[in-house]
Amino acid sequence: MCSGAARLTDMANANPLLSPPTLPYDLPDYAAIEPEHYLPAFREAFAAHSAEISAITRARSMPTFENTMLPLETSGKLLGDVARTFYTVSSADATAEIQAIEEELAPLMAAHQDSIDLDSALFWRIRTLHDQLEALDLDAEQRYLVQRRFREMAHAGAGLDDAAKQELTALNQRLSTLTTTFEKNLLRDTNDLAVVFEDAAELDGLSDGELSAAAQAAADRGLDGKWVVTLTLFTGHPYLSSLTNRTSRKRILDASRARGSRGGENDNTAVLTQIVRLRAERARLLGYDSHAAYVTADETAGSPGAVHDLLRRLAGPAARNAEREQAALQAIIDGEPEPFPLEAHDWAFYTEKVRAAQYDLDRSALRPWFEAERVLQEGVFHAATALYGVTFTERRDLRAYHPDARVFEVFNADSAPLGLFILDLYTRDTKRGGAWMNSIVSQSRLRGTAPVVVNNLNVPKPAAGRPTLLTLDEVTTLFHEFGHALHGLFATVTYPHFAGTNVFRDFVEFPSQVNEMWIYWPEVLDNYARHAETGEPLPRDVVEKLHASEAFNQGFATSEYLAASWLDQAWHSLTAEEAASEIDVVAFERAALADIGLDNPAVPTRYSSTYFAHVFSGGYSAGYYSYIWSEVLDADTVEWFRENGGLTRANGDRFRTRLLGVGGSKDPLAAYRDFRGRDAEIQPLLDRRGLVA
Repeated sequence: MCSGAARLTDMANANPLLSPPTLPYDLPDYAAIEPEHYLPAFREAFAAHSAEISAITRARSMPTFENTMLPLETSGKLLGDVARTFYTVSSADATAEIQAIEEELAPLMAAHQDSIDLDSALFWRIRTLHDQLEALDLDAEQRYLVQRRFREMAHAGAGLDDAAKQELTALNQRLSTLTTTFEKNLLRDTNDLAVVFEDAAELDGLSDGELSAAAQAAADRGLDGKWVVTLTLFTGHPYLSSLTNRTSRKRILDASRARGSRGGENDNTAVLTQIVRLRAERARLLGYDSHAAYVTADETAGSPGAVHDLLRRLAGPAARNAEREQAALQAIIDGEPEPFPLEAHDWAFYTEKVRAAQYDLDRSALRPWFEAERVLQEGVFHAATALYGVTFTERRDLRAYHPDARVFEVFNADSAPLGLFILDLYTRDTKRGGAWMNSIVSQSRLRGTAPVVVNNLNVPKPAAGRPTLLTLDEVTTLFHEFGHALHGLFATVTYPHFAGTNVFRDFVEFPSQVNEMWIYWPEVLDNYARHAETGEPLPRDVVEKLHASEAFNQGFATSEYLAASWLDQAWHSLTAEEAASEIDVVAFERAALADIGLDNPAVPTRYSSTYFAHVFSGGYSAGYYSYIWSEVLDADTVEWFRENGGLTRANGDRFRTRLLGVGGSKDPLAAYRDFRGRDAEIQPLLDRRGLVA
C-alpha cells in the first residue's frame, strides 16, 4: 500500500494541476491541462486543505498567532491555485465540458468552504486570539488579520449550533448549484438569441468594421452570407446608437430583454426566485432580517438603510433629467415626416442626433481614432507608466488559457519584475457576458508569490486583417478593468487573505473607476486617439466637444443603473416569509421600479432580473449599489488629482502606496482618509452626473 506522499507524487505525474509550477510567476501550464484534470485535482486539494486545518485545530497548546493564524494563512494554497486556474477558464472559455464540471463542482466547493468557515474548533482558536488582541504583540496587518478572520467566520455562521450549521450547509450547497444554473442558462440563451440578419441593408449605419464582425460571427456559426449581432450582458447594445432601421433596433433590444424569460430549459424565472428565497432563509438563520441586511453588515455601507438613502437621493433628480432628455428626443422625432412615440430601442439612436445637434458631435464616427492596440499600448499602458513608472512587455512565449488571451510581463520603475497581466479582449460563445478582472495567482510575502491578473472584455472580433476599432464605451471599459488589474498588481501584503482586490465589495470598484479619469487627460488622449489609417490625432475641437458633452445623457445613464441597483435591493430586502410566497417576476420588477420612480418604459433597467448575472450568479448580490457607492470616492479622488497636478509620478506613488498597495490589509475608509486627508464628499459625484439644481 503506497504512502500519502507517494500517492500525491503519482497523481502529480499524471495531473499538471498537482505538479509544482514550472512557468514564470507560477502561471498555470494551460497547454498541458485537460478538462479531465480538474475534478481529481479539486478532490486532492480539498483533502489537503482539510488536513491542514485539522493540524491547526488538533494542537493542544493555547492559540497563538504563530500556531493558528500563520498556518491558517499558509493552508489551502493548492486549492486556491486549482480554483483560480479553473474559474478563469469557466468564465472565459466555458465549453460544454467545462460547464458540466462546474455544475458538479459547485456543491462540493460550497460544502468544503463551509467545513472551514463553520469549524467550531478553528473558530474557538481565532476568537480566543480576538478576545486577547490588546495584549498580543502584533503589527497592524497581523491585528487586522485576526479581526477580519474572526468577523468573517462569525458572519458566515461559525457561532451557530450544530443543527443550524447543518441547515446552513444545505442552503449554501443548494445556492451554489442554483447560481451556476443561472449562469449556464444565461450563456445559452444569450447565444440562442443572437440576432440573425439576412441582408446587410438591415444593418445600415454600422461601420465596415462592425459589419465585418457581424459577418464573422455568422460565419463562426456556419451562417455564411448572413450577419449575426451577438448580445451584450446589459440591456442595451452599442449598435442601437447607429442602426438606422428601427425594426432592426427593436429586434436587438427585444432579444436582449427576453433572455432567461422565454420558458423552456434556459428560463431563469424559477431559478432566481429560488435563489431569493434561499438567501432570505439563510439570512434569517444567521440572525438578519434579509439578505441585504446580512450582506451590508460586513461592507462599508453597514446597512440596507444607508444604501436605500443614497439610491433614493439620486433617483429623483436622475429621473427628472431623463424626462428632460426624453422630451428633447421626442422633439427630434416629431420633426420627422412620420413621427412616432419614442420607445426604448430608439433612445440611443436619437440621443446621437441630439448630441450632433447640440454639440456637433457624432460619437459613432470616432471609432477610427480608437484602434484597440493603440488604445492599449499608448493609452492604458502609457497612463500607467506615466503615473506609476511600470512598463509592459508582451510574452509571446507564454500561453494563457485561450489563443486570444495575451500575456504581458509587468516591471516596476526600477525594472524589477512585478507580475503578469493577461488581456482577453474578444467575445466568443463560450465566454460569459460583460467585462471583469480576476486573479490567477495572488501576491503574498508569506508565500513568496507574485500577481498574475486577467482582464476580460467582450469586443466583437473583426475578420482577419481588419483593425479592431473600439467605441468610446469600450475604451472606457478597457481603462476601467485595467484599474482593477492595477489594484491586483500593486497590492503588496504579507498574508494571502488580504491579497489583490480582496477588499469590501462596495469599495472594490473605486480603483477601477478612478482609472477612467485618464481617458480624457490631454497627454493620454493625445497619445492614443490617433486615426487608424492616417495617424492624425483626434481633432482638438472634437476633444472640446467630448468634454462639453460629458454630462449629456446622464439622466438616462444614471436612471438605468439606479433602476438595476434598486431591483437588486428590492429582491434581497425581502424577508424569508415574503420570499416564500409565490412571486410574479414581471409584476415584482414593475412595482419595485415604481416605488423609486424609475419606471419609465423608455428607460429600461440596465439589467432585468432574469439576466442580472451580477447578483444572481456573480458576487454582487445586494451589492450592485457598489458602483455608485464607490463613485463617491472616485469623483472626490479625481478632484484631488486635479488639485495636485494630475498625471505625475508623485501623485501616482501616493495613490499606489496609500490605497492600491494596501490591498485588503487595512480598513478601506481608513486607507482613503490616509490618502485624501479626510472623508470623501458627495458633491463632486452630484456635479459629475448633473444631479444638482
